[in-house]
Amino acid sequence: MENKPLRDKPAEFKQWGTGMEEAQQQMKNACELPISESGALMADAHIGYGLPIGGVLATRNSVIPYAVGVDIACRVKLSVLDLPPEMLENEKGMEQLTKAIETETKFGVGAKFKVRREHSVIDEDWDVSSITKKLKGKAHSQLGTSGSGNHFVEFGPITIKEKNLGIAPGKYLALMSHSGSRGVGAAVADHYSKLAMKMHLELPDRLKHLAWLDLDTEEGKEYWDAMELMGKYAAANHACIHKHVTSHLGADVLLDIENHHNFAWKERHHGEDLVVHRKGATPAGKDVLGIIPGSMASPAYVVKGKGKPESLNSAAHGAGRVMSRKRAHRELNWEDAKKILANKGVTLLSAGLDEVPTVYKNIDKVMEEQQDLVDIQARFDPKLVKMAPSGERPED
Repeated sequence: MENKPLRDKPAEFKQWGTGMEEAQQQMKNACELPISESGALMADAHIGYGLPIGGVLATRNSVIPYAVGVDIACRVKLSVLDLPPEMLENEKGMEQLTKAIETETKFGVGAKFKVRREHSVIDEDWDVSSITKKLKGKAHSQLGTSGSGNHFVEFGPITIKEKNLGIAPGKYLALMSHSGSRGVGAAVADHYSKLAMKMHLELPDRLKHLAWLDLDTEEGKEYWDAMELMGKYAAANHACIHKHVTSHLGADVLLDIENHHNFAWKERHHGEDLVVHRKGATPAGKDVLGIIPGSMASPAYVVKGKGKPESLNSAAHGAGRVMSRKRAHRELNWEDAKKILANKGVTLLSAGLDEVPTVYKNIDKVMEEQQDLVDIQARFDPKLVKMAPSGERPED
């Protein structure tokens, strides 16, 4: 694609939520690109590299690695189990659940299994790019691990209010996880974002992280295939975590729901075939199920999309940060955080201070601000939470 100047008039985008000036400016910047057609800013938005977290951008025949995100195909998965939620209320039950998490997944930047997990994703074509080919072995060793940053595995009660999820309304025990494509996904993002920036030296500094790859080029096709593979790999990570944790407990899964964010999809909007980037945004097409977590001490919601065109069929992917990691370490303390957790009845196995509840927006306010995008189907309340230990470099 010929390098063109920026648009004379930026593409339009609609915003949900308030108090996000920096993210709003980043979204305006993204809409100046000659490839941009339209955008949307979700209620959990905050500043990111290139496109803000919570930013949705539709482009023509082009993909922007930094608009997909560093942790490609980061994903949330929830399994409703046939175990009594009362396990969370007694010492023996909590010991069983704790052992299941701590035995069956691993946290941290370099986390891997000596005895590798098995999944059919390893039989996919990993030669689609030089990066995935080189790192296939590392990817296999990290299969079923959870990484760091805002990634978690947790148990809690889920209250299902609607009949249309396939199981009877009521209260159940559920397992929920959040993580992505681990080290190989980060390497793919790093390689192709740098490549895109080299190919678009004409972009001003404020837009350099929004450099794109034309899908008609070899580089664009390579990235797209690698991104698709990372989608399958992230899904496989969660499949392994849930399979091994539930097997450890001798449980059966009554219902499972999952969705990607940090991904790009080829979709039709406004009468055009477009590439829709959802960086920290949940697909919310008509009747599409998704999960929107809060924090370690606030609810997650199972939702059904309303398919609103102005949002490009998208919704928030979580509560969204209101405090940077550096500021959290500078201003917060564990004494206050532990009081919040105790008040909510949450047992925290490990986490960094930069992930405590105070660093996030109020999830119920976010949900209120996007009532026109999703309908709530169920509520999950975290009670037993594990994240990477303090001091780990964030991978989200």
